[in-house]
Amino acid sequence: MSRRARTHAPAATAGAARCTVTVCRGCCCGTPKVPGVDHAAQLAALRASLAQVATVRPVNCLDACEHANVIVVQPSAEGRGAGGRPVWLGLVNDPDATGDITAWIRAGGPGLADPPGILDLYAFTPSRRVRRAIGD
Repeated sequence: MSRRARTHAPAATAGAARCTVTVCRGCCCGTPKVPGVDHAAQLAALRASLAQVATVRPVNCLDACEHANVIVVQPSAEGRGAGGRPVWLGLVNDPDATGDITAWIRAGGPGLADPPGILDLYAFTPSRRVRRAIGD
């Protein structure tokens, strides 16, 4: 095994152990179609507050436009082992909701920590076709 491969392997393992936060930034989410939201600030806040505990990745479109802005929180390896499953959150259009999401993820996220009750208002179940697109 080359030195390069050995250096890269732990990073992949460490990333897989973290929650993944998928932030839709496609045709509706993250665009002026959802007015009154500072989309860049929302993404920056997620990245800054979760840098040490989760991977935040913007994607083009999650095909759940009626729920814009959409954020999917996928459990860490430990959270999945404890029964956690991806949680789809829609209409995440204010800083307080973003703050509630980050607090939950910092506490462990799906499978390891109960989400704040307010997030029940944001949770939705997308179609199986859409869930399969991100690996649920």
